[in-house]
Amino acid sequence: MYNAKAFSAASATSPLASTTIVRRDPTDTDVQMEILFCGICHSDLHQARNEWSGAMPTVYPCVPGHEIVGRVTKIGSAVTKFKTGDLAAVGCMVDSDGTCPECKDGLEQFCPNLTLTYNFPDKHTGGVTYGGYSDSVVVDERFVLRVPTNLDLAGVAPLLCAGITTFSPLHHWGVTKGKKVGIVGLGGLGHMGVKFAHALGAHVVLFTTSPNKKEDALRLGADEVVISKNADEMAKHAGSFDFILDCVSAEHDMNALLGLLRRDGNLCLVGAPEKPLSIAAFGLLFGRRSLSGSPIGGIAETQEMLDFCGKHNITADVEVIPIQKVNEAYERLLKSDVKYRFSIDMASLKSA
Repeated sequence: MYNAKAFSAASATSPLASTTIVRRDPTDTDVQMEILFCGICHSDLHQARNEWSGAMPTVYPCVPGHEIVGRVTKIGSAVTKFKTGDLAAVGCMVDSDGTCPECKDGLEQFCPNLTLTYNFPDKHTGGVTYGGYSDSVVVDERFVLRVPTNLDLAGVAPLLCAGITTFSPLHHWGVTKGKKVGIVGLGGLGHMGVKFAHALGAHVVLFTTSPNKKEDALRLGADEVVISKNADEMAKHAGSFDFILDCVSAEHDMNALLGLLRRDGNLCLVGAPEKPLSIAAFGLLFGRRSLSGSPIGGIAETQEMLDFCGKHNITADVEVIPIQKVNEAYERLLKSDVKYRFSIDMASLKSA
């Protein structure tokens, strides 16, 4: 075991503050990384404040962070994919059983014995896992990803959650050149959805309730922008979409979106509204439309996403902050006051 510097929440009402945590020494199959950047995901805020107490109660102290980019500092004797000095990344999960049908299919995100990057039972230490708001991390090589060297590392960090959350359904549902694709909402997820759909060759339409987001959506790669509160604009696109990626977590009209799908079109949720959805059956029946949901991707798909980003020079649009401003960032996140993700420069932890 060794001590690592970190920022943690001591309780649901405590601000995050500097602390020291214990990490395991690398085993034969482990990779140890110096963390260079860590993105801030909205789930970090939910977890730190114990807002998911029903499904996933927070164990304190809690060290959030599952969008981790760093440099390899030490490897175990059996590690073959990485060497000291390599750029590497870790996303939302750090272990799985490796034996279930999901793992064998490369879909570790659905493993019933998945270990998440933080606030999850840690079989090595007996406590819980600690995330990326730290100076280092030790992870089994199977869950460490290669980072293209041509990309800005601060902008790579959010790819490990926001990136794969949007890339995976676009990939799974076969978005390619010639497809008409809608992206609903232009936030941390939506802006990545626009970038990916554009790079995949689709005709991209961004749906937003905010007219002032039109210029930015076009800059990011949208071909058209529709103000979803405008019934006439919505009507022009009725029955024309192959695929719609819904990135909105606030309550909104799902039936209006279903009506935009062509025959056999799919509406996929990656946002998670708090209230149950209300869906009119006929919106699905007519046109043989479908409604789906998608979380993150598996490790192989996440690596494919990173390689795709390297090829197309795609990163998240980020505001880089020092760790000392993380509590301020959480408050701004509640007001959607960021374009489009915060990325923490972990070098700032040395002076914390």
